Amino acid sequence: MMNSVLVHLCCVHCSAYTLKFWQQQGYRVSAFWFNPNIHPEKEHFLRLEAVRSLLAREDIELVEYPRYEPHVYFESIKNRDIERCSACVRLRMQKTATEALKLGFTAFTSSLLISPQQAHDETVLAGDEAAGSTGLLFLYSDLRRRYSDSRVITKGMDFYRQHYCGCIYSLGEAGG
Repeated sequence: MMNSVLVHLCCVHCSAYTLKFWQQQGYRVSAFWFNPNIHPEKEHFLRLEAVRSLLAREDIELVEYPRYEPHVYFESIKNRDIERCSACVRLRMQKTATEALKLGFTAFTSSLLISPQQAHDETVLAGDEAAGSTGLLFLYSDLRRRYSDSRVITKGMDFYRQHYCGCIYSLGEAGG
């Protein structure tokens, strides 16, 4: 059986190179959209539509969490002001691993690993924890040095480009 990976996607610009990278490593790649942290709802769907467009161009399957449920995010960060980013990443990595296991994938990973703005070590730790709880392989590669390559891939495609991480807190920090 061919190795397969379910790649959690955070946005189209981080996803383009990440998906190609894992294909080049010999994996059958599918994408997973689960981002209850993205706020407001309009922002969530703008990012999702951009991802759908990229995946249609690249003929990559999208496994999509069927609902926008920000309460799932808020519940995961409750009483964790200082640790809210790591709690958010753990939520998304665990959901990705659980979905990958359910669908028969051999591994999972995330496009968060390409972004220099994300808490890289926390993403790796969350991936390792989710792998431990599901028995799946968490694929790790430090893709941050390829972040500009991913943005170059999407630059001419006229995709929506966000200006903050996604959550209501990062929106406030970005002046939105």
